This record gives sequence, C-alpha cells and structure tokens, in this order.
Amino acid sequence: MTSPPPGADRVLSARQLERNAYRTRQSRRRATIAAVSTIVVLGLLALVVVNAPGWERVRVTYFDWGHAKESFPKILDAFWLNIRLFLTIELLVLAVALLVAVIRIIPSPALMPLKIIAALYTDIFRGIPTLLIVLLVGFGVPALNLNGMPTSLFWLGVIALTLSYGAYVAEVLRAGLLSIHPTQWASGRALGMSYRQTLRHIVLPQAVRRVSPPLINDFVSLQKDTALLSTIGLVEALRAAQVYSASTFNFTSLCVAAVFFIVVTIPLARFTDWLTIRSLRRENGI
Repeated sequence: MTSPPPGADRVLSARQLERNAYRTRQSRRRATIAAVSTIVVLGLLALVVVNAPGWERVRVTYFDWGHAKESFPKILDAFWLNIRLFLTIELLVLAVALLVAVIRIIPSPALMPLKIIAALYTDIFRGIPTLLIVLLVGFGVPALNLNGMPTSLFWLGVIALTLSYGAYVAEVLRAGLLSIHPTQWASGRALGMSYRQTLRHIVLPQAVRRVSPPLINDFVSLQKDTALLSTIGLVEALRAAQVYSASTFNFTSLCVAAVFFIVVTIPLARFTDWLTIRSLRRENGI
C-alpha cells in the first residue's frame, strides 16, 4: 500500500473545516430568514387586527386587563380541578387501554367473548362524540339509582372521559403491539419465557416506545377535553370563566382560561415532537 502524500492530512482537515464553516453559515442564514419572515408575517397580522374597525370593542370585551386580573384567581383555583381530573383519567385510561389491547391480540379461542366485547367497546366509544358520552354518563348513571354507583360529579366525569379515551388509546397500543415483528415473540419463547413474560419484558416495552408520540398527543387532547365536564356541573376552569363572564357581561375570563390550557398543552406538544424526531433518528441510525 502506498502512503498518502505529505500534507494530505492537512488538506483533508482544511476541507473539513471549510465544509463545517459552510454548514454553519447556511444554518445561520436559514435561522435568520425564518426569524425575519416570522416577525414580518406576525407584524402584518397584528397591524390588520388592531386597525380593524371593531378592534376597540373586541379588545374591551375579550382582552380587558382589569377583568383578566380580577378573574385570574378564581380560574386558577378551578384549573387545579382540571389538573386532578387529567392525572386521574390518564392513569385509568392507560390501564383500560392496555387491558383491551392485550385482550384483542392474545391468540386464545377461549377469550373470544372478551375479544368481541373489547372490539365492540372500541368501535362504539370511538364512534360516539366525547361530549355525548359525558352527558350520557353524567346524567344517565345517577338516574339508574343503582347501589354502589358513584354519584360524585368528579368520578362521573372521570368515568366518562376514561371510557371515551380508553377506546382511542387501546387502538394506539394495539397498533404498537401488532407492529412488533413475530421473531420478537419467537425469541422470547426460545429463551424459555412464557407468553405473558414475553409480552411483558420484550414486546410491550418496544410497542410503547413506538407509539409514545401518538399516546402523548392523545393526552394533550385529554387535557383540553376535561373542560367538557363543565356540562355536567363541575366547576373547572372553563365553568369558572363562564360564571364570571355571565356576571360581568365580559368574555376576558374565557381568554384567561384558554391561556391556562395553552400553558399546559404546548410543552406536551413540544415533547411529542421531540419524541417523534428521536424515534425517527433511532430508526434511521442517526
């Protein structure tokens, strides 16, 4: 083998430095263009809005600073109920969805009745609007007068949203489980694991990693849909904002409630994007 000519390493290093510098300049240029274009577009939109003939009336009705400060404490207190609802429902949804998804993929003829029930559950509760489920559970369950059934509005709301989102999340988890190659199951059985052990230790962790972005996206929607429980009488953030606006004939409180939901959902949305990018990089070996 012939040795490289003298100075070849220095030439390669210089070229690599030039390529790196060029990439850095291109990245800065793209970032600058993106920032300038964003500022220009948002600035033009702001000018159009504030110069509209009815802007002053809209500002007083929806963006009054005095009403925002006055309604803020009441909405903040009520928003903690949204947080409690979200955390409670999220845990129950994961449990229900995992149970339904596993039942639907287990290849056991003896479980056919449960498979039919699980399939009907996902089809029916994905087909019914979430608001209608909330109304049916919130007003229908107490009307049955059954012993042992909850009458608390909190738990009725939890049941309603768990039934609705459990169906969606079950299909997400089932898709993740079915996406695992059959050789993974065979590998677990070859190692002497039972079907349950293979599912728990090999298949399920991989499936959850694959469907993490859509799962978190469903939970972003769940956080917002806790506001639907105001229809059955729960005084959460939206309901508190509605009570304030009804007493003052001003809708600024609704915008304050919207800000609370945005503060929670945007970090979750960005986390979902990060998980998606990380998953793509892992699959592409980057």
